[in-house]
Amino acid sequence: MSEKTCAACDCELDANAIQVKIGGKTVEVCCEECAEKLREAHASAASGR
Repeated sequence: MSEKTCAACDCELDANAIQVKIGGKTVEVCCEECAEKLREAHASAASGR
């Protein structure tokens, strides 16, 4: 069984993982700080098209 890791920082996820919808996909992150980093990165990538 492989452990899940945070989509932003690759830390191991525990029971407190946060699910975030980014570009139609749901990803899991370890904390609200990582969730915000992913939202900002997606927003800047989407506006750069």
